[in-house]
Amino acid sequence: MNTNPSVRSVSTAEAWPALPLETWRETYATLHMWVQIVGKVRTALSPQVNHWWTATLYVTTRGLTTSPIPYGTRTFEIYFDFIDHNLLIQTNDGMSKSLRLYPRSVADFYRELMDALRSLQLDVAINPLPQEVPNPIPFDEDDVHSTYDGDYAHRFWKVLVQADRVFKDFRARFIGKCSPVHLFWGSLDLAVTRFSGRLAPERDGADQVTREAYSHEVISCGFWPGSGPVQEAAFYAYAAPVPHGLGNIAVRPVAAWFDHSLGEFLLRYDTVRTAPDPDAVLLDFLQSTYEVAADLAQWDRAVLER
Repeated sequence: MNTNPSVRSVSTAEAWPALPLETWRETYATLHMWVQIVGKVRTALSPQVNHWWTATLYVTTRGLTTSPIPYGTRTFEIYFDFIDHNLLIQTNDGMSKSLRLYPRSVADFYRELMDALRSLQLDVAINPLPQEVPNPIPFDEDDVHSTYDGDYAHRFWKVLVQADRVFKDFRARFIGKCSPVHLFWGSLDLAVTRFSGRLAPERDGADQVTREAYSHEVISCGFWPGSGPVQEAAFYAYAAPVPHGLGNIAVRPVAAWFDHSLGEFLLRYDTVRTAPDPDAVLLDFLQSTYEVAADLAQWDRAVLER
């Protein structure tokens, strides 16, 4: 019971909104490209951090942010605001530019963002080819993706807020090396990754991104809105390398399953959001999948866990 009249009570349905992929698919595709453009700006100018952590965005109380990006002796930050539907660029010397988020092509968004950066004396060049999407169209040529439904962009952000909050609770249980809770713009998934501290075997034929991402043993979990073989929003968990027998052990809750084609445990977002206690269901999934993977991979849990 909320005994503080100044604290507004939020219902579970309001906090965890429905996010049917078929309803916002076109907005998702456009927003994904916009986020990639902003993410590539951060990546181009920031010192590389292990496992590509420097390429990510972070959930805020209004949307997503790059965090401060270095530019000589200056810094700047780019924010997506999914409440008022703006993109804001701010510098440490008091300069700023704002772009409105509305239905328009990726090419138009790309041109306006690059013009805005130049007007702030921020000269940055990025590779305009999208990553991790089928049939990529260069940003400056993409007049195909132009849908923006503000309601669904807002819903997506609200889901990220809840996932970010629960992931941080889960992250706090681990005292070994662990990533921040961050959003990878390539696949548009929010993730947090734990490390055993041991090197992983090299992957034959792996590209530079994959080699760096999986240079050490990991157990990772996350949320993404759905794509490819999973055509709905879902939470996931996996281990790399995959310990023998991982897909043969049941995890909690009973609605979770192991997808052998992906090599990952999955839990439908709708299962979580419609539960009487979404936090408990999601934490149960994160904890049980971690325990199964860590035990099979013989992680030193007594040293790594709080």
